[in-house]
Amino acid sequence: MDNQKAKIGVVFSLATGAAIALCIDILNTHDIKLARNLYKFLNPLDILLGDRAFCAYADLISIKNLNCDAVFRKHQARKTTMRKGKIIGSSDKLVTWYKPKRCPQGLSKDEFNALPSTITVREIYYYIVVPGFRTERVSLITTLLDTTTYSTLDIVGLYGQRWDVELDLRHLKTTLGMDILRCKTPSMVRKEIYAYLLAYNLLRSLMWSAGTTYGTPPLRLSLQGTRHHLDNFIPELLAATSTKRLKIYRTLLKVIAHKAVPDRPARNEPRVRKRRPKAYPLMTKPRHELRKQLQTA
Repeated sequence: MDNQKAKIGVVFSLATGAAIALCIDILNTHDIKLARNLYKFLNPLDILLGDRAFCAYADLISIKNLNCDAVFRKHQARKTTMRKGKIIGSSDKLVTWYKPKRCPQGLSKDEFNALPSTITVREIYYYIVVPGFRTERVSLITTLLDTTTYSTLDIVGLYGQRWDVELDLRHLKTTLGMDILRCKTPSMVRKEIYAYLLAYNLLRSLMWSAGTTYGTPPLRLSLQGTRHHLDNFIPELLAATSTKRLKIYRTLLKVIAHKAVPDRPARNEPRVRKRRPKAYPLMTKPRHELRKQLQTA
């Protein structure tokens, strides 16, 4: 990894919040390349939610070939209007996309030649009128063409849950502290990231067990609170006998499920930093080189 900097792509479960697939590459790797390495982890009938960076012709074909479906936000470079296509509902239509004339970056010639000449997708647009939200109009592209099974409101509501992945990533980077990697070699950086993912999924599994056991929605439980409760219970779990350990574990689940985080739809916060940065410059050289500069100054 270049200067200990890595870029990761993660597929999260919408039902549990757990990380179910991971791809690690160098920092300047494009998001779409990471995504293409993650498609192999999809199971048939899965529905993949993604932002506009993943809404490419070849990727929609790849996902459909896996017997899966996708709901993406339309890429800003694709200029289409609601005047074209077959109207199937209010702000809802079927459109035909044509194969690009030139092979996109990231695809081999053989992969590009194997693409079909057209694909039919569904385009839905809606407006956001919540104060504090930057985007006013959202256009979605999906391969879910059956309007009876998947209504317009269902798809709009489904894509609204894509924001949960941002919260999951925040938990990984901020709550668990993965924003700064301390290892020095690529192999150790990968091991460090996997260790964070294991810890994250352990907390998610505890939240799922606590929620399903005591009738609380698992996604409404606090991951940070679960972490604190687990830290407090670990000494007792290690010291207990196998018979008593099960009782302590059930008590832990009950404590985790005791207080759920309230659902706060359309919540928004100012994009500001709470703490001011230090007045010193950033460290851009190894510490021993900076010491030499001080000695020769």
